[in-house]
Amino acid sequence: MNRSRSLAALLGAIVLASCEKNAVQVLPTADLPGARIKFFNFGVGAPGVNFYANNTKMTAISSGTGTEATTGVAYGGAGNGGVYLAIAPGAYTLTGRIAATIDKDLPIATVSATIEDGKFYSLYMSGFYNSTTKTVAAFVVEDGFDVPTDYSVAYVRFVHAIGNANPLTLYRKAITGDTTTQALSTAVAYQGAGAFTALPSGVYDLFARYTDSTTNKISSTAVTLLGGRVYTIGARGDITITSTTAANRPILTPTPNR
Repeated sequence: MNRSRSLAALLGAIVLASCEKNAVQVLPTADLPGARIKFFNFGVGAPGVNFYANNTKMTAISSGTGTEATTGVAYGGAGNGGVYLAIAPGAYTLTGRIAATIDKDLPIATVSATIEDGKFYSLYMSGFYNSTTKTVAAFVVEDGFDVPTDYSVAYVRFVHAIGNANPLTLYRKAITGDTTTQALSTAVAYQGAGAFTALPSGVYDLFARYTDSTTNKISSTAVTLLGGRVYTIGARGDITITSTTAANRPILTPTPNR
């Protein structure tokens, strides 16, 4: 009888201890890093890469079997599905490193950048991959947008990542309503970014032209731009390619920032 009572008391003490442990459990309270960054592989001919900030791997792709895939972020793609990644403010060496088994983790793109608290950034591998030196250009731009408060308009800016193209101006033409062709940016040089510009929510044909021409060097049709959203239109590829199907043709790639 005493043994049963002792056992019951012991079990009760265990339950109480468990409750007390749960009651005083301390959850993590540290703030998330105060800056954000996203990564793009727009280097023509570049292999798939994983992106790093110093020696911290920022992007990778799962093989589906619990291991890291050797494909990495392929040409034309964005790391982490184009979503911003948290990063602590500070000075960084940002790199794109080969994801494949051969030359695994070899840095092919390197750029130094100072990341400031509360700001958003994008890194672009750009231009053309040199298979002899195993290098490709890269640059970082600040994504200086405000949180939208007007949900009747979209905010759009243009980034130029085509290594053999002159400065380009981005134009838009609405599918319905006012169908006049209007500039969305000033001329943007290679590795440059235009300012965010508001335009009514809608469906648009987008064009990029040289400053001294009315000829469309790049076109993208029926692009939906939603009100209250922020977009970057990135130009990539080889400006000399006229094929409409070649992977390295000049392309306008819309990506939401918010």
